This record gives sequence, C-alpha cells and structure tokens, in this order.
Amino acid sequence: MRESDKMMSRSIKYQRLDDVEETGDNDQDLVAVRVPINGMTCQSCVRSIEGSVRDVPGVERVKVELSENAGYIRYDPRLCSLEAIRSHIENMGFEVPVDNDDESRNLLPKDVPTAIMIDMTGSQTPPVSEVFLSVIGMTCQSCVNTIEGALKAKSGVTKGHVSLADGTARVAFLPSTVTPREIADLIYELGFDVNIISVDGQVYTENKSQICNNTEGSGDCAKQLSPFKNKLQTNGSGPPVAEAELSRCTLEVRGMTCASCVSAIEKHCTKLYGVRSVLIALLAAKAEVCYEPRKISALDVANSITELGFPSEVISENDGSGLKEIHLLIKGMTCASCVNKIEKTVLKLTGVESCSVALTTCKGRVKYNAEQIGPRTICDAVAGLGFEATVASPHNRGETSYLEHREEIRKWRNAFLVSLVFGAPCMAAMAYFMSMMSHGHSAKDMCCVLPGLSLENLVMFLLATPVQFIGGWHFYKQAYKALKHGTTNMDVLIAMTTTISYVYSLGVVVASMATLQEASPVTFFDTPPMLLVFVSLGRWLEHIAKGKTSEALSKLLSLKATEAVLVTLDDSGNIVNEKCIPVDLVERGDILKVVPGAKIPVDGKVISGQTTCDESLITGESMPVPKTKDSLVIGGSMNSNGAVLMLATHTGESSTLAQIVRLVESAQSSKAPVQRLADTMAGYFVPLVVFLSVLTLVCWIISGALDINRIKAITPEVYLNAGYSDWELIVQSAFHFALSVLAIACPCALGLATPTAVMVATGVGANLGLLIKGAEPLENAHKVKTVIFDKTGTITRGCTTVARLCLFTGEPAALPDLVACLLAAELNSEHPVASAIVQWCSAVLKGANPLQCTGFVAAPGCGLRAKLKATNSSAIHVPELANIVNQAKPGCTFDLHGVPVEVVAGSDDAALSSAQAAARLHRLIRTEDGDESAEHIVLIGNREWMSRNGVNVPRPVQKALSQHEELGYTAVLAAIDDQLVCTIGVADEVKPEAHLAVYWLKKMGLEVCLLTGDNRKTAVAIARQVGIRKVYAEVLPSHKVAKIQKLQEEGQRVAMVGDGVNDSPALAQADVGIAIASGTDVAVEAADLVLMRNDLLDVVACLNLSRTTVRRVRLNFLFASVYNLLGIPLASGAFALYGMQLQPWMASAAMAMSSVSVVCSSLLLKTFRKPTIEELRTPEYLQSIRLEDLDSVSVHRGLDERVDPSDRSVTALSNKQTESWRSSLIKV
Repeated sequence: MRESDKMMSRSIKYQRLDDVEETGDNDQDLVAVRVPINGMTCQSCVRSIEGSVRDVPGVERVKVELSENAGYIRYDPRLCSLEAIRSHIENMGFEVPVDNDDESRNLLPKDVPTAIMIDMTGSQTPPVSEVFLSVIGMTCQSCVNTIEGALKAKSGVTKGHVSLADGTARVAFLPSTVTPREIADLIYELGFDVNIISVDGQVYTENKSQICNNTEGSGDCAKQLSPFKNKLQTNGSGPPVAEAELSRCTLEVRGMTCASCVSAIEKHCTKLYGVRSVLIALLAAKAEVCYEPRKISALDVANSITELGFPSEVISENDGSGLKEIHLLIKGMTCASCVNKIEKTVLKLTGVESCSVALTTCKGRVKYNAEQIGPRTICDAVAGLGFEATVASPHNRGETSYLEHREEIRKWRNAFLVSLVFGAPCMAAMAYFMSMMSHGHSAKDMCCVLPGLSLENLVMFLLATPVQFIGGWHFYKQAYKALKHGTTNMDVLIAMTTTISYVYSLGVVVASMATLQEASPVTFFDTPPMLLVFVSLGRWLEHIAKGKTSEALSKLLSLKATEAVLVTLDDSGNIVNEKCIPVDLVERGDILKVVPGAKIPVDGKVISGQTTCDESLITGESMPVPKTKDSLVIGGSMNSNGAVLMLATHTGESSTLAQIVRLVESAQSSKAPVQRLADTMAGYFVPLVVFLSVLTLVCWIISGALDINRIKAITPEVYLNAGYSDWELIVQSAFHFALSVLAIACPCALGLATPTAVMVATGVGANLGLLIKGAEPLENAHKVKTVIFDKTGTITRGCTTVARLCLFTGEPAALPDLVACLLAAELNSEHPVASAIVQWCSAVLKGANPLQCTGFVAAPGCGLRAKLKATNSSAIHVPELANIVNQAKPGCTFDLHGVPVEVVAGSDDAALSSAQAAARLHRLIRTEDGDESAEHIVLIGNREWMSRNGVNVPRPVQKALSQHEELGYTAVLAAIDDQLVCTIGVADEVKPEAHLAVYWLKKMGLEVCLLTGDNRKTAVAIARQVGIRKVYAEVLPSHKVAKIQKLQEEGQRVAMVGDGVNDSPALAQADVGIAIASGTDVAVEAADLVLMRNDLLDVVACLNLSRTTVRRVRLNFLFASVYNLLGIPLASGAFALYGMQLQPWMASAAMAMSSVSVVCSSLLLKTFRKPTIEELRTPEYLQSIRLEDLDSVSVHRGLDERVDPSDRSVTALSNKQTESWRSSLIKV
C-alpha cells in the first residue's frame, strides 16, 4: 500500500508532492509526524490542542483526530522538535505516550523524504449541505446563544443561525462528518423540541433502520420519551418511528384509586394501535401519552380510557408543530356570513395557521405561532369586526379542585352517608342477635319466621338487598369494564366479595326454607352493607388525605394573578391610557401597572418606581425583596408598598411560576424505581388474592372432611348446638375464611406508599425553594456519597473584583496606558474575571476607552489574545489618575480606586529592568508620529497561556503570583507585544454559609470535593477557607465530565453542585445534579434539583429531605407489606386454632383503614423543616472551627489522579489568611 493510501485510511487527506505541480520551497524542510494523545473527551479538547500547538514556533499545520486519539503535525525541525511538541501538549493536561514502535515511523519511513507528504485538508473544499430545522421551546436570546454555541462546538458543523422570531434554525454541515439527525438530536438534548423540515431545500426523510441504529436518536428505540429520566412503557406494536412523527398529549384521568388501576390503564393503553408509551400519575390524576397521530388521536385515547371505567379528557396536546391553540367564545354571530368574515379576518393575521368558527356553539378554535402573535391580538381583531370575543380554556389550570380531590371527596362522602343508612341498622341488628345468642338463646330458639328462615336472616336480607343492587352499582360497573378489557382492580375484589357473600347466603337460606329446616343457616348478609360502609369511609378519608398531599401545588397555582392593568405611555413616559385585561392576554413587551397590594401578573422588569415584593412562596425567601428600576420581578409575587410600571418579558407557560408548577407536576407525576416495582406487583395482586381465596376454601373443605374436630374447635358454641350437620359447618367455615381473604387483601396501601410520599416531599421542597425534578432524583439523592462543588459562582459569590495589581514596568507613568490596554482587550471577553477587570479599569479611566480592538481570540481555561490599534489621538486625560501616578515612585505601593497597586522595581533582574521595561512599553503603546497608528498584541491569561505564546515569566513575577494565589486570588498575567507588564489578583468572595454547609455535609458522612479550572494555589486557598480537603484544580470544562465518570467508575454516587454553562455537562453526568437558580438557564435545565435561593445550606436541606422521604417510603412499604403478609394469613384462618380469626366485615374494615394509614404516614412529611443557620451553628461547629487542621489538603491537577505534594505545605501568608477567616466565622 502506498503511503498516501495509508493516509486516506486514517480519514485525513494527503497527497504526494510528485503529483503536485507547484510546491513552496519552505515545505521541503518540514517534518510530518503522528503523535498519540490520550485524555481527549470531546471536540473542545480537539480545538484546544489544535489552537495551542499551532501557536508553537515552527509548527506549520496541525490536525487532531478524536476518533484516533492522535494528532498529525507538520513542523520545521530547525525551529521546533518533537519532544517540545509532546511537552507542550502534556502541559495542557493530556497524556502523550512515547511509543517505541512509533506510528510516525511506520507512517512516514525514513527512506521516503518527509517533504513528499502534504496535508491537503485545506486544499479541497468538501461539499457542504444545509438543514432547515423547526426549534420549539425558545423563550429568549439566551436560548438562541445556547443553541448556536452548541452547534459551533459540533464537529462537522460549519455554520449555524437560529431565529428566535421564526422558531427555526439553518445549519450548514459536512455530510461526511455529521448527519441532520445528529444535529437535531444535539438541539433536542439541550431541552428543545426539534423537527427536521428540509435538507438542501428538499423535504427530509430518513429510513427507520437509520433511526434505530442511531444511539443518540430521539426515537423510541434510542431515547426515553420522558424529559425527567422516567422509564416509560412502550407497546412495541409497530416499527420505530422518527421523533417528528410522534405526538404527546396530557390527559386528566379520574376514578383511579390504587396501583391496580394504574397498571390496568397502562396495560390497556399499550395495547392501543399507535400508542408508543404511557405514564400514569395516580395522585396527580394525569396520564402522559406518546402516540402516532397518523394512527390514533388524543381524543381516541381519552375515550378508550373512559370506556375502561376511568373518565378522561384531554388537557393539552402537542402535535410537534410548535403551534398553540386557543378556544374563543364569540358573541354576536347571527349567520354564516359572520362566521366567514371572522375566519377570513383572523387568517390574515401574521402567525395564525388555522381558524374554525362554529355558529351553533358560538365558539372558535385558532392555531397560532406564539412567537409571532398572541391571544389578545386575535381577540382584538374579532372585536374590531363588532363581535365580543373572550378566551375560553377547556381545562382551567387555575382551578385547583382537581388537585384537592373535591369531586371525589364529595362523591365518597355521599356514598358513605347512604351506605350508613343501611350499614348502621345492620350493625345494630347484628349486635342485638349476638347478644341474644350469648344469653343462652340457640339458633333453634331464634327460629323461625318461616320454616328455615330466622328473623336475623330476614332483617339482614332486607338491609343487604338494596345495598347489593343500588349501593354496589359503582363497583359492579367498574369491575365489569375492567374484566371486559382483561384487567383486574380493587373494584373486582369488592364486587366478588359482596356478590359471593350475598349469593351464598341467599342460596343456603332458600335451600333451608325448601327443606323446612328447624334452624336457619349461618349467612353472610351482613358483609355487603358493612363492607360498603367501611370502603366508602376509607375512600372518603383517603381522598381527603390525598388532597392534603397536593396542597403545596394548589398554593402555587393560586398565586397566579387573574387580571393585569395594561397601560399606554406617550413619548415622555406618561400614562395615556389604562385597561384591565385577563392575565392570559398579556403579551411579551406589554407595559403593565402594578399597584400596592396587587400580585405581579407576569415575569418582567421594572421600568419605573420602587417597591418591595414578597417572593416567599416562590423562592422561599422570607424577607421582602426591594425592587427598583431594571430589577426583575416574578409573576405571582406580591407587591407590597409601591406602585411600579413593569415591562412583561415572560408570559403564559414561559413564566417562572408556570415553569415551577410544571416542574412540580412532572415530579409528582414521575415514578421512582421502587414505585415501578410496586405497580408491577399490583398488576398481579388481584389474581393472586382470588387464587388464595379459592385455595383457602378448598383447603378448609379438605381439612374438615379429613377431621371434623378441627372445624368444631373453631366454631362458636351457639352454632354447634344449633343442629347443623358436619358438612354444613365445614362449608360455612370455609366460605367464612375465603370471604375474609377477599375482603382484607388490599393493593391500595402498596400502591400509595411511594406516590403519596413523593407528592408531599416535592410540595414541601417547593415551599422551601427546593425544586425536585422527579421521584428518581429524590430517591437517588439519599445514595450520594460524594458531593462535588464548582468554585466560581457556587462556593464563591461569582461577583469578582480586582484585589491587587503588581506593575513591572518600573515606572508608574506607564500605568494609564496599561489600564487602557487592559480595558480594550477585556471588553470582548465574557469571563467573570474579565468583567471584574473591565469594571475596575472603567472606573480608573472614568469611562474612557481610548484604544480599539481589531482582533480577539479566547482560549477557554487559559486566557485571551487581543490586537489593539492605538494612535496619538488616544491620549488619556484623567487628572486624578495623573496626580496619583506623578506622586508614585518605583518600589512603592499606592491605592487606586480601592485596589493596592505595587510598582515592582527591576533591581538586578534583567527581565524586570525598569529602564528597559519602561522604554519598551512607551514605544509599544505611544506613537511618536501623530499620523501613524500601530497595532499591538495584548496577552492576558495564566502561566500556561504565557508559556504557549513564548512570554518568559521571571522569578519575581512567580513570587507575586504565588502571593496572589495563597490569598485565594485568581492570578492573571498581562503582556504587551511579548513584554510582561503586570499581574492582577482577582478576588471572588467566598459565600458566608459555605463553611457551615461543608461542615454539615461532612457530618452526614459525605466526602466533599472542589472541582475548578482555577490554578492549584487559589483552589487550595478557597478550599481551606470552607473546610474542603480534596481539590481537583486546573480542570478544563470539557474534563469535568471525565472526572465525574472516573469517580462513578469507582462505585461512588456523585452529586454535582454548579451554576454555569460549563457545569451543565457535569450536572447531567452526575447521579444527582444540583443547580443554583441564579445561574444560567442551561445549568438549571441539566440539573435534577434546583435551588431557588443562592444558599448552599439548601444543598444540606435537599439531601436531608431526600433521606427523610426515602425513610418514609420504606416505612410505608414495610407497613403495607406487613399488613398483607400478616392480614391474609390471619383472614384465611391460619391462626384460628389459637382463637385468632376475623369476620368478613372486620377484614373489610382493616382493608379500608390500611390505605388511610399509609397516606397519613406520608402526610407526616409536612412536618419537615429546613434548619435555620442559627440552629446549624452549634457549639460543636464553633469548636471545630478552632480545632480544624486543613494542612493536609490533597490537590489533583487536571485529570491526573496523583496528589501534588507541592500544595500540602502551608505558608505563613496562607496561615494568616486562614486565621483571619476563622475569626470571621466565629464572629458571624
């Protein structure tokens, strides 16, 4: 094989120079090598290595292949060496193994001149295609930036443009590298719904095998349909379909009482043609169904569930088009001409896709694009025609009766009162006749009204018959529908128990009367009325308790405002017009007026006025929050004491309150892994109970036939002397125990054990500002053994400030020009450190920006490179700054806008010679000729960044950097045209509660780590302040995921706490991701738990709530399991010989109370309280601050697991800083 063929086999285009007509002379001396590189995890690593190695002097071309874990490099051996390249890559945190059998030698043998190989990657332009996507769910420019940033990072994507207004994206890509489906899945993983519309202008189609083979696809065979990591059931009926062909709908399902109902509905729905998956939430009374709209509609699914015996209706439907639908009530229509006029007018509106109006019902249905038009515009258009139009919601989410179970409570209360009419006399009659028999009256003495019919059986028959055929109609109807569809539930057990007891009793009484017996037989006429009394009482109490479990969600829904005051302003900002409108008609960009005592209608920004808002029910913040101009306000919070004008920014489903409600609803609808097991067991529970009942009947009959004395030993004395035959006693006893088994068995307690606890816990968490995205994170949180904190914005406040500056120019006169360079360069960066430098420099220069940036490149985790253009007209005139500089001398320290500035003298160090540095800097920044302009390169970053760019960092500078880092500052170096000019210490204040939170996490038995991209010494200084002993420093953003994966491979359950975009992959990878809501939207989307308040003590509260909930769930399961495991044997007569046996009505009472007791047990979670900071600051904690020894902090650099011994030592400076920190903690 030719060498060029080998190159092509590695997916890199090479060509012999013999085939190239013209070649530059410089290429003849270049060397081409292949360098293996380990530790790369993503394309970000690839780009980082390529960009860094390309800056090494002598390197001409670099191509890194992630799939091969190798890089192809061409360099000039006169300027660079292979060892230097390897060392450079290793310094970036990657491993470059030295292979004895070097692939470069096999690839490029010595007998072939290296110059005959040339990388042709840039010589041929590969074909580029364009995919047009529909992106649903974008709410702001942050969403656009997130998607575009992800597209830029995707290998094979050359260009991406996202339109917020149109809800679309156009992406140019290389078909040989990436497919349209992979691009769509990339956007889908960011939390947006996406559909592929066309590729290169043609309608997109893909075969089914392609979808199933794509492990990252969004179809059934590749990705779960639940957004909260729920495992849904799929019927498997039919081939996999693309995500674009699937729709989702949410149904309200009433009448579910236990896990058997859930199992029955899920089994039924998965058998429906076209239904791909279904998720049922028992307590939320909801069903989420994924289906193929070409085969079945959402209404058909709802009707099918209704036929099963559970009334259902469609709440919401997402057909994948991204369009919203509203229903209008239109008054004033008289004929078809009115209908036609309304439809034509509405269809002309921009953003309206369809409109249909029904004259008979006076209703209209409009589908529209919410990004282009809103409901108010549509209503105004109809009103402009002379008709009155209002929005009518088929399911008003503001009404919380469905959550509070009001309808079910009313229904079962009435059922209990009706059944009590017959049950109370039944209990009284039973007590009377039992007392008569206990006073020496035998069954013969109490007989007979008619031969074979006693007064007791006659009274019980008259009371049981109405209950059997009227009161039990509900159970018969539900049982019939369940059996009709091949399922079983609790209603089947109740119907069987009452029917068997009634039919058996009626049969033996008729037989006794036909044979003219002297004594009336033992019957079970008391079972139907007594059973229904206890069942209806239990269901009534159970629904009352269920309503209490969803009380928190009801409170959140009640926060929504109903009306808003829309105002119109003139050019001067004065109010011209005010109009009160329903809050559903508020659109983005509206200006609203909020008076004192009113609710903030939607999310927005204050544009005038000042007030304080009570946000306690949303964020958990108990103190009123002051609001002034440009402050953000949350819809649903209460305006306390001032009128304000606000600009609506998020309305409807995109508001904070709506998202919280949706999040809590989804969490309460999700199932924990242990709940899925309970639901599976419930599906087989009823058939098992029927089998055990029949087995009990058969066993007692056989036992009595073998030894009648066993039956007589457990039969009451009054029945032994009544003249019954042996077989009559055997059958009576056998039926008695079999009916008791049917009556006592209860799958409800087992099915309610988890969902009730999860619902209460998520509601309590929402009230405390802890948003939990499902039952699975709640269950997983208690298994966490390691908690990893990000540093910036998590452990620290995230508000960085310049704390110190060391000037190496030797002369203070260069400071104004230096500050101008820093300001111009950092203005283009979005890094928090850059923001701090820009803020300080702007204050020093009084807002002046004399230099212009003509080129800018940033390297994540390293620094920036800026090209600045300066002219003599850019002279800086700041009198205050000039006075300070003129008074300063070399070697002195002076204060400049609150920041100490040290002028370091060069002394004997040639690299810091004041004369050389000052003259060089003067030439760099100033231009002697007024007509000329000069461009200068400014480098700002860490040591690695300076090393990459060939800037020498002398020993005195290293000492200054160490001092910054030991104080916990982020040390930044600045160089102009390769001349080192200053170091900047940027401080980020540690949150005051961080040390306390870390202390309690360690006391809970958890290992706490710090994971940061900052340098080792700064990370150690921060770790010592908060009490963390294990630090992973200098970890690139792309390597955080790899670090968490490595910990998980060691068997640890990891919780990650972060707040930034660079934390979102790590949050998603961790077993439990905890995001701070004050961080970025992407981080919040990727996390499992969201802290509404920027308080690290909420991490402790989250884990405590999880542990408390899991303990309660286990207790519930234990109670429900023990109840059935002990109750069924007791009811079957297993302990009858010991005098322990239950009547069927006693068993029914125990069954009814079991469910109530489980729900009440879950309600005890409402007593959970988050401890205050005063309660956590115990004497033990204060004592631990004084005794704490953090000299043994272990530091790991990058992905290296080896401990860096250089950071174990503690300097006097860091000791001083630690002592100062301890003193501040004790005083707080």
